[in-house]
Amino acid sequence: MTGWHAPDHFVTRYADGSLPESDAWSLEKHLECCGTCAARVSRAVRGTAAGVVLAEVREAVLGDAREAVPGASHAAKAAPRALAAARKAHRARPWAPGSRPARILWAAGPAVRGAWLPAVLLVAVGAVALAHAGGLPDARPWLLALAPVLPVAGVALSYGPHADPLHEIAAATPSAGLRLVLTRTAAVLAVSLPLLTLAGALLPSSDAPGAAAWLLPGLALTLASLALAGHVGVRTATAVTGGGWLCAVLGPVLAAPGGRLTSHLSERLSSFLDGAPAQGGWAAAAVLCAAVLATRRPAHHFLEMR
Repeated sequence: MTGWHAPDHFVTRYADGSLPESDAWSLEKHLECCGTCAARVSRAVRGTAAGVVLAEVREAVLGDAREAVPGASHAAKAAPRALAAARKAHRARPWAPGSRPARILWAAGPAVRGAWLPAVLLVAVGAVALAHAGGLPDARPWLLALAPVLPVAGVALSYGPHADPLHEIAAATPSAGLRLVLTRTAAVLAVSLPLLTLAGALLPSSDAPGAAAWLLPGLALTLASLALAGHVGVRTATAVTGGGWLCAVLGPVLAAPGGRLTSHLSERLSSFLDGAPAQGGWAAAAVLCAAVLATRRPAHHFLEMR
């Protein structure tokens, strides 16, 4: 949330208790790392009817502390200096527990472990090995047919109780839902996009589309899965989009007569991936799915909890 600040109406409605629960969670999470908004919320709360009560409670607690603990006033004055020193020490250890990099690594963890990562490596390395050492020079069309489905499968295997032993705990935090699934999706894409594209570039062309032709379809299918997940859940959404791609690409090829599977597959992939119209269509689909995902954001707060 760097560079973003809570709108005034968020602060006002949070102070009077009328902000929806999901938005209140997001605001509270933002206040952990934004002192400006925390001060604004504090001023707004003090301006409500509850502000008087909170001020009285605060004074009573501080008064009792000063009476009960000798030197409490001195400790209260020294507290800001100690807090500043603690923050400085925390910043000096960027990978300490609770730091931003550590939180990001924890959030992305299920996306880069388990069965999915070895499967991607096996597909990429296996395709290159078969093409150059296994006497199968026509491996690129098959890799391009499978590549758009692998990020979708990675999303399915990175979010939910089946993927994360701490899912119930994570799902109850303000960072759950769309924010967490987007973090894990980014981790999946960061691994699969360069690895599979590099593997495709190392394969003979075999009259198939270019090694990077699958990137926009892969991105569009991933975004479509996330947009659909708000309605039916992550696993069902990824099964629909990934299965739909495989049926559309491989179904007619496997049913075609003549036995020239690779040749038929190359022709099929060319119609899906080659040329500006095809790539423009996938780009438009990706933008549309991203827009649907943004408008349906509240539906993702409780993914895999229904």
